Amino acid sequence: MATAKPIELVVITPERKVLETAADEVVIPMHDGELGVLSGRAPLLCELGIGQCRYTHGGQTWRMFIDGGFAQVLDNHVTVLTTQALPAENINAETIATAERAVQEHQGVEPDTRLAYEKAQRRLSVLRRLHVGS
Repeated sequence: MATAKPIELVVITPERKVLETAADEVVIPMHDGELGVLSGRAPLLCELGIGQCRYTHGGQTWRMFIDGGFAQVLDNHVTVLTTQALPAENINAETIATAERAVQEHQGVEPDTRLAYEKAQRRLSVLRRLHVGS
């Protein structure tokens, strides 16, 4: 039985390259759900949502917070461009407190404020899940 070629996962923020690793599979948070990527997947360009990126290699799974952006899948390479990426092990009580303050700051009924509030709520929810599950 042939072994599948590893996927190269790269996560980049405006400040730096956060991650570059080999993976057996990658799950990225799309704007409308999740997308699983295995070796040999057809090319794809997609909009990301706020959520968690999961990737496995050698039977071990890692998780990372992703704050929207875009992803490209091409020739067993997954490139994630996002405004913020935090490995689950780097999410702490201070990260959660900052996200909670952002939710409080964006409460309101105006359409722009409501959208910012909903995004802040989503960020907080994902960060809490990643922090508790670490």
